[in-house]
Amino acid sequence: MHRRLFPRTLALAALVAAAATAGAPTATAESPTPAAIRLNATIDAILADSRLAGAQASVVVKDATTGETVYHRNGDRRLVPASNTKLLTSAAALELLGPGHRFSTEVRTSGTRHAGLVSGNLYLRGGGDPTMLAADYDALAAQVAAAGVRVVTGNLVADDTRYDSTRLGPDWTWDDEPYYYAAQVSALTVAPDTDYDAGTVIVHAAPGATAGARPVVATTPATGYLKIDNRAETVAAGETSLSFERGHGGNTVVVTGQIALRAAAASDWVSVWEPTGYAADVFRSALREHGVRVLGRTVLGQATPEGAAEVARHRSMPLAELVVPFLKLSNNGHAEVLTKEIGRVLSGSGTWSAGLTAISEYVADAGMDTGTLRQRDGSGLSRRNLIPAEEFVDLLTAVRAEPWFDTWYAALPVAGEADRFVGGTLRSRMRGTPAAGNVHAKTGSLTGVSGLSGYVTDADGRVLAFSILLNNYLASSVKTLEDQIAIALASYTGKGATGARVAPPAAPDVPRVPEGLECAWVKPNAC
Repeated sequence: MHRRLFPRTLALAALVAAAATAGAPTATAESPTPAAIRLNATIDAILADSRLAGAQASVVVKDATTGETVYHRNGDRRLVPASNTKLLTSAAALELLGPGHRFSTEVRTSGTRHAGLVSGNLYLRGGGDPTMLAADYDALAAQVAAAGVRVVTGNLVADDTRYDSTRLGPDWTWDDEPYYYAAQVSALTVAPDTDYDAGTVIVHAAPGATAGARPVVATTPATGYLKIDNRAETVAAGETSLSFERGHGGNTVVVTGQIALRAAAASDWVSVWEPTGYAADVFRSALREHGVRVLGRTVLGQATPEGAAEVARHRSMPLAELVVPFLKLSNNGHAEVLTKEIGRVLSGSGTWSAGLTAISEYVADAGMDTGTLRQRDGSGLSRRNLIPAEEFVDLLTAVRAEPWFDTWYAALPVAGEADRFVGGTLRSRMRGTPAAGNVHAKTGSLTGVSGLSGYVTDADGRVLAFSILLNNYLASSVKTLEDQIAIALASYTGKGATGARVAPPAAPDVPRVPEGLECAWVKPNAC
């Protein structure tokens, strides 16, 4: 492992060495100012909240320029970071893949071509793109038709071999599997909308024509890959109480509950079983719409042969743009695809283990002590991820020197900014406070786990890097405690003894979401 030393650390080490050489006493840190003492007392008071009784807290704040410690509480304690893990994954992706990295999805043919007839297979080769929409598959089909292909005598082969066939992340809990935030990972997939939740389908249910009728159920995108078992009922009046459930190992969604005659349609995002087949189904339908017939069956998971002729290609947005929905909306699928893509590009192996090895090597070079942490996936869904707050802060401080830092910083959620693709998971938090429009940070949520790590500029214009990790609490939410700390930091000034309050600052209420979920994971979005 490798660990960078920050300028203040180097200067102090040199001073200590010089003092030892001269036989003089070693240097000691300056006494904290009254303002610093009050800031520490304020944060201590926030962490004394009864919601954290019996829980664990790890909080570190440092000057992002000098590395000077501003606050430290159990900074070396390994805690579950939830989606704060995405800080490691995203930083490594920008460094190792580059901001200009794009994913490619291709259509190729084997065999011979005569006029509009292809005597062979048609290959849909996935490149890992998590932003592929039904419209993109339609555009690929249009290219195939424009190339003169009318009939394919062989099969439609869905090639997802860029990555391995392990679909779910290490240690993910079984009861998360049907939900879109734990969608299966494949090199060939479909996203239903421009939140780019790959491997999911949006299921809509509208009232039937009369009371007692079944609701009208449809999907986005339209696909026969998902089967609907509609057991719900339209009622004359009452609250909508619809449920959309997909069982393990299949693609049948059972719709139950009720919806009133004049009620608005209800929707939910459901993960699919085997996204490769989902992509193939959407593409085959698009080919049909463009007058291209594939006579054979759909085959999953076979590699495209060397020398197969390219007839169509789609390239994704560059990574510099992809990190915006990735980080703003805390998109788990993007994190896992990027982990496998890093492994594929650097070592030729599109696996979690290869990607995580490369991420570990990068963050070690960037200043994290990888001997003190464990990363098990790219997104933070695994509860076996363990990372101390101090290591997050060291990463946050070090990456400010990277050429892609401005892109990464802008992609972090921004407190109190109403636009979803600016404020992200912080858009409804810290509004009307000194932290609004100021704090750029990554949120994290699992049941009994909450985190906030990023940057805040204090009242003196000093950029602070901070990490707040809270674990093992029983309260439904502790987000307001994180916000109080961030507001205290944004309000802090070292000029005078009254620069920070001992009483915790007020923080606006945060959106109510089911326990353990990021607000952006609640569809339609709660933040």
